[in-house]
Amino acid sequence: MSTTTAATTLTPIVAVHMTAAILAIATGPFAIWARKGATQRPKLHRAFGYSWVTLMLVAATSAIFITSELPGHWHGFSLIHLLVIVTYAMLFIAFRFLIKGNIRGHRLTMVNLYIGACLVAGVFTLAPGRYLGNLVLNQWLGLV
Repeated sequence: MSTTTAATTLTPIVAVHMTAAILAIATGPFAIWARKGATQRPKLHRAFGYSWVTLMLVAATSAIFITSELPGHWHGFSLIHLLVIVTYAMLFIAFRFLIKGNIRGHRLTMVNLYIGACLVAGVFTLAPGRYLGNLVLNQWLGLV
């Protein structure tokens, strides 16, 4: 059965992953904004920042349990699963920069992680033919 014609159901692990990812996409800009401009808001930055990091850890960890036996997968994993390792590594690096007082390195790492893991990966995840793409675009919105 083709992935584009099969009924796509929302499993609990996919629901957790999708919820964490969507909330991370929404939370990230607030964490970044709180440290920009003339008026900096360190408490707000820290609150949104820790929330965003927690959501990214939930999204990355839950992705480990989303597997498929489709062709091109290795033991259920596809290339997009490499983002789990990248996310863990970049979060580690970002906090290492912070501990060492390298605020610029911390900021660049976090912004790049947001762009890569939230925005770019989100676009690819919602592509037609992919699991969440079919679920959201086809079944929920009826667009594809």
